[in-house]
Amino acid sequence: MFDIIVVGGGHAGIEASLAAANLGCKVGLVSMDTTTIGRLSCNPSIGGSAKGHLAKEIDALGGYMGRVADKSGLQFKMLNTSKGHAVWSPRSQNDKDLYPYFAQSFVLSHPNITIIQESVVGITVQKDAISGVKTASNELINAKKVILCSGTFLNAVMFTGLKGVEGGRVGEQPAKQISDLLESYGLQRGRLKTGTPPRISKHSIDFSKVSILEGDEKPVPFSWYTREVKNVLCCFSTKTNQTTHSILEEGFSESPMFTGLIQGSGPRYCPSVEDKIARFSDKPSHQIVLEPEGISTDSYYVNGFSTSLPANIQERALRSIEGLQNARFLKYGYAVEYDFFFPYQLKFTLETKAISGLYFAGQINGTSGYEEAASQGLIAGINAALSLKDNGNEFVIDRSEGYIGVLIDDLVNKSTNEPYRIFTSLAEYRLLLRQDNADLRLLDKSHSIGLIAQQRYDSFLRYKEKISHLSDYCTKTKIRPETINQLLEQKEATPLRESQTIEQLNKRNIFSLEHLLQLSEPNAIIEYYSCEKRALEQVDITIRYEGYIDRQQKDVELFKKNEKKRIPTDFEYARIQSLSSEGREKLERIRPISLGQASRISGVSASDITAIALYLR
Repeated sequence: MFDIIVVGGGHAGIEASLAAANLGCKVGLVSMDTTTIGRLSCNPSIGGSAKGHLAKEIDALGGYMGRVADKSGLQFKMLNTSKGHAVWSPRSQNDKDLYPYFAQSFVLSHPNITIIQESVVGITVQKDAISGVKTASNELINAKKVILCSGTFLNAVMFTGLKGVEGGRVGEQPAKQISDLLESYGLQRGRLKTGTPPRISKHSIDFSKVSILEGDEKPVPFSWYTREVKNVLCCFSTKTNQTTHSILEEGFSESPMFTGLIQGSGPRYCPSVEDKIARFSDKPSHQIVLEPEGISTDSYYVNGFSTSLPANIQERALRSIEGLQNARFLKYGYAVEYDFFFPYQLKFTLETKAISGLYFAGQINGTSGYEEAASQGLIAGINAALSLKDNGNEFVIDRSEGYIGVLIDDLVNKSTNEPYRIFTSLAEYRLLLRQDNADLRLLDKSHSIGLIAQQRYDSFLRYKEKISHLSDYCTKTKIRPETINQLLEQKEATPLRESQTIEQLNKRNIFSLEHLLQLSEPNAIIEYYSCEKRALEQVDITIRYEGYIDRQQKDVELFKKNEKKRIPTDFEYARIQSLSSEGREKLERIRPISLGQASRISGVSASDITAIALYLR
């Protein structure tokens, strides 16, 4: 008997297993092939726009993705630095072999985790509550909780051209029967599609004809546990052309997507190359990024060329691109279509509403991406573990606390008909939810349930103390006109008539905070903070964006107020005749727990919310 069974060894399964195990649960991690645990199925990279925020939040909550990314990273880059701090996002290019190696090392070495190499074909339910799983070898494994992290394997079919082959990943079998069984318990499912580009040999690329993409000069790690990361390889870019597009169009008649063989919706913001050609026919070219897949392999990932077209079309089209005229294919691109379950059927803990003790995490919920999957796995693992404790507390991050909260809130309230991907634009409080302050937002929360080691928490408290002292110093310490006016005149800025505080001067955005500190106290203060650049960064951002931050904090207070207006679970929406038909149908289906949640459900109007508020009052 296990406390928790986790089905699937992808990014969701890894985080779910480790979180539950760290909270003292006996965990069984079931994987069809234990050597594939942690595999980077598509792009060997972690982070990116908004995804980097998720990776940093996972680390602040005691998760492992950031640590593994740092250990296996080949190139690190902070994206969007030409814009405001709210959208800065870390990204790493990773070694496709080292990433699963380090991920497996964390899982295999944990004393509370048992690895079970099996295929799960069913779940066992008693009185609407989970009781375990059934394997392909007809073995029943009992558990108090089950977390399904099935990825793209549910009834999965892979396509290259018009040829469809069963499987969730090249060389791996699909998971059958589970979808039908879950549907028999009343859970509604759909079909989605995702894809991957070809891989080509490094030795077939003409690097003299492509542009180099450097990493950061001073790369920043994802995890608090990592002191330093280094860039060891570079990426390269080229682009498609009209000849490429013409060749791709020749294959449209054999495209599984255009001919209707694939019924599932694909990711809107990461479309296949044929979809880009069809949808954006006015564009003369599209960027292609060549990304190394590892140190010990010559395989390059052709980012921007995801496709399910026939192999001969892939070859001709890719070889029409500058620098790739002699491209040698190591693996052809393909699409995979798979089952998912509409996430409105979940609680915010990621427990299913239909079956007590059954949790879903990752692509089974309609999401796309390693980071989205890992975030869900972490939350599901935490909640499954907490539900077994005497207090039975729930661990929920709301959308004012983190991107993980935005992700899960969107899934539950808006559900999805296409693969969901996180974006900074989806977070209305994104200035508060920066990647640089993930630990300030979430570490207290994770420490309160025992996920953070005391050593790390003590370090965090010292960090917060430095921020507080530095902020206080900047508020109280003034710089005299004779100290700074000459520098201001050199910058063609208005000189001071009287002394101003460091805080006031920093808002003028002329000098860095570090420079202002040096002017005020050349030795003591800057030496004290030089070892903790993050403290300087936090105070600097807080001062520069003070007005905007205060405004968003007020918006959060209103958000929290509406979240506290609870709606009974048995609320009868049929009694409110003034509700719109769509609003009533969505409210009955999702069963929101608060007025705030109800207001974020797609199809529920402002007048519907007013009617519910009046009725509750």
